[in-house]
Amino acid sequence: MPVIHPLSDQLINQIAAGEVVERPAAALKELLENSLDAGAKHIEVTLTGGGCKRLQVSDDGFGMEREDLPLAVARHATSKITAPRDLDAIATLGFRGEALASMAAVSRFSVVSRARGAAHAWRLDVEGGTVGVIEPAALAAGTTVTLDDLYFNTPARRKFLRTEATEWAHCEETFRRIALAYPDVGFLLKHNGRDVYRWPQTTREGRVQQVLGEAFTKDARFLDVAAADLRLTGYAAVSAVGASPPKEAAYFFVNGRFVRDRVVLHALREAFRDVLHGGHQPVYALWLTLDAGGVDVNVHPQKTEVRFRDSQAVHRFVRQSVERTLALPVGEQNAIGGIQASDFEGRRVAGEMESLANTPRASVQYIPTQKAFSLPVREATASESLGPSPFYGRLFGTKSAAVTGDASLSASPIPVEAAPAGAPPLGFAIAQLHGIYILAQNHAGLVLVDMHAAHERIVYERMKETVALQPLPSQPLLLPVSMTAATLEIATAEAHAETLVTLGFELNAVGPSTLAIRCLPALLQDADATVLVRAVLRDLHDCGSTQEVEAHRNELLATMACHGAVRAHRLLTVPEMNALLRDMERTERGGQCNHGRPTWYQLTLDALDALFLRGK
Repeated sequence: MPVIHPLSDQLINQIAAGEVVERPAAALKELLENSLDAGAKHIEVTLTGGGCKRLQVSDDGFGMEREDLPLAVARHATSKITAPRDLDAIATLGFRGEALASMAAVSRFSVVSRARGAAHAWRLDVEGGTVGVIEPAALAAGTTVTLDDLYFNTPARRKFLRTEATEWAHCEETFRRIALAYPDVGFLLKHNGRDVYRWPQTTREGRVQQVLGEAFTKDARFLDVAAADLRLTGYAAVSAVGASPPKEAAYFFVNGRFVRDRVVLHALREAFRDVLHGGHQPVYALWLTLDAGGVDVNVHPQKTEVRFRDSQAVHRFVRQSVERTLALPVGEQNAIGGIQASDFEGRRVAGEMESLANTPRASVQYIPTQKAFSLPVREATASESLGPSPFYGRLFGTKSAAVTGDASLSASPIPVEAAPAGAPPLGFAIAQLHGIYILAQNHAGLVLVDMHAAHERIVYERMKETVALQPLPSQPLLLPVSMTAATLEIATAEAHAETLVTLGFELNAVGPSTLAIRCLPALLQDADATVLVRAVLRDLHDCGSTQEVEAHRNELLATMACHGAVRAHRLLTVPEMNALLRDMERTERGGQCNHGRPTWYQLTLDALDALFLRGK
């Protein structure tokens, strides 16, 4: 008696449903993608009980003919591919032809459709995989698909569904993703008889505002970068510390398809590495477009993962595009975008990737320390940097007060006058608060600057530039320090000798288990040499790649910069404060310190008026 036998179509569809229709949100995704593939411009979604009791999707797409309905619910029947070569360049969201068959096998399913130009619509009901009779129906245009009582006939699957609130949350997020990807389509979402979202057709910027709101857009930077056949557009943001970023504010689309790709996620983590604080996560909404033949979307049942033909090129392109956008100094953002410093939504970077990568940058040799900290006073007198000198004459009584750095103000009242329209983005320093914060006035209102955090970023970026051109300055020790080293530590020191030199270390093996420490980085000459060297060698051994070595090197430089930056409670003169502001405007990633904390905050005049109830 044979033990192997073919499965029935109904059982095959129920098994497939376990992968394709894992929960109501998965069914919603498939139906929305079908509507978009059908050319719909308006889609309405109606849910009951989080989609478990009822899930209905109606669209105004091109619809189906009467004879198409039985094939629509048949296994592996589709209108989107016809030959094996079509799998090499899939341009539609759906293509397998198994989604509707799987849904029909595990629900009370109905489809009503009217083809464009047809006299009337047709309806087909399927209950638990049993196909009914096609009947005439009333429908103005497009297609309406309804799923009632999902998994009613497969209790083993139904018990894995979560609460109504949980399933609704998954459906809501799926709806948001699809709507965000297709702003030229109008969307309506109803749940338990209540309208939840009604988003009309709009632009991409408009849809981002609709879906993600001001919590996302207020600090977002727009980018539009192209290289070869790759183009990346969208928004990347660093949410303010303490602020609650929008839920699931990490959206990446490949040719209009939401994906969670490991290559892309790693590239984005690397791009955000230098500007995130603590446990904060990257915040972005990005669209990558490339030739359909350059990406394989047929690697996951739910099509949430993809495989790039040239993953290294995609990784490098995404990382550099986002990294350069986040690094753009405040002054350059103003020059390129032509906007005020407080207007983050319109910040834009455009152009070829090659031009971004090859942007000329000045060679900076200055590495300040706490003992030698000094900001150039020429900033106070150079009209090309500070703008009209009468501004300080009006604020401090005399021009000489600003030039000499005299903190005493004149007895004459300060006139109520805004900063000049051509003022720098961070404006002009007015005062120092408790030796910690700098108060500056710009065209938009008041700027608050954490001087230690700001100077820490400036020093850090200069150190990175310096180490890229030449080794960090090192301090020879008067007497070499000998340390007992494991065989692995000695091997690591020999293998990474060049990297250690660029970081300011000089180590020599003087025995089978002894290392001699002859030089340390100048800024860390007072550190415990043995502890520092062991930590660096451990990091170098654990890195495993040049990219990781660079990341760990930057972590060490960030520590050095923190110790080299001006400390809190250090009194600065007005020229020094202005020099710090100008340096911030020229420094990449100047909006965050090395630890991801904000370095400055803008209080607009409207916000200040609201604090004091002016006009109320």
